[in-house]
Amino acid sequence: MKKEASNRSSKQEEILTIDRIIKLARPILKKNGIVKAGLFGSYARGQAKKSSDIDLLIKVKGKKSLLDIVGIQLALEESVKRKIDLIEYEELHPSLKKKILAEEVRII
Repeated sequence: MKKEASNRSSKQEEILTIDRIIKLARPILKKNGIVKAGLFGSYARGQAKKSSDIDLLIKVKGKKSLLDIVGIQLALEESVKRKIDLIEYEELHPSLKKKILAEEVRII
């Protein structure tokens, strides 16, 4: 278990580029019925640090269960070796929506 944690932290030491995040995330998102997705937060603003998570907005095709969404999140985390926060566009808090959408980098 310690070895696995060590491998994960060593891979997390590099700051991913936006292009790399898109390349890794897009196939997983499309495969799982995500019809719209965007990157926001520190990575989108170019302010990511080694410890930064990746914030993604998503719009799903049809209905997905919470278990489905968690499965997508875990697949993304495995691919990019970072913690992923998934937020559905429809769930954005109105007071934050304008700011978040202004910095969004579209993936799909």
